[in-house]
Amino acid sequence: MEYITYRESGKKAYVTLNNDRQRNALSRAVLEEFNQVLGEIRPRRDLNVVIIQAEGKVFSSGHNLREIGGQPSDEVLELFNVCQTFMLGLQRLPQVTLAKVHGVATAAGCQLVAACDLAVASRDAKFATPGVNIGLFCSTPAVFVSRNVGRKKAAEMLFTGDFISAEEALLHGLVNRVVPPEELDAAVEELADRVARHSLSTLEIGKRMFYRQLSMDDASALEYASGVITLNSAHPDAVEGIRAFFEKRPPSWRAEEGVKQS
Repeated sequence: MEYITYRESGKKAYVTLNNDRQRNALSRAVLEEFNQVLGEIRPRRDLNVVIIQAEGKVFSSGHNLREIGGQPSDEVLELFNVCQTFMLGLQRLPQVTLAKVHGVATAAGCQLVAACDLAVASRDAKFATPGVNIGLFCSTPAVFVSRNVGRKKAAEMLFTGDFISAEEALLHGLVNRVVPPEELDAAVEELADRVARHSLSTLEIGKRMFYRQLSMDDASALEYASGVITLNSAHPDAVEGIRAFFEKRPPSWRAEEGVKQS
């Protein structure tokens, strides 16, 4: 691949944007490489966490505007369709996704942070949805940003285009934690390891349930969750986990298989 590098360590996969010359812009070529990598990771039952990171000065500056400005509408729509496949693909992975953010994350780069399940940011990171500054409202980034950040703060980001600090991003729910730059690597590894130790089947069941119930009213969400947890209770990993709890020993997860869609 030209713009992305990939490696694995234990149950963790590392997908790295590596196009500092273009500020790690999410061009169509980059997005297609991302979609290819996610397609290869999705069926893997030996990977529990996918860390999305970047080399260079910034995390991601968003879309390459040369692919938008003055281009035919059908080509622009196709670009955003490829991006949509990528962003939704992050949520549809059975593995938990974790954004490791440094520098700036703007527009679709900010959307990428919001689309990941978890995010850890360096204290010097900054975030913005600045499309309004160039007459192109950040409509697609608004979807995931507004599902992470409170309504008023999301509106402020979208309508002003101004940067917010890593501390503000933490305060308003865009990231899980903020650490000094020199501690970013260790903080990401620590959080990833705390997730990776669990059964992938359980993570997959929980991740699917979490995102589906977000759009439901309370009663519908509880009814749906009750069905999920009932089915989950009969899963071999739940049986083993409960037995291990009573026997006061670490659980021994079975060989992983895919979880049936529900």
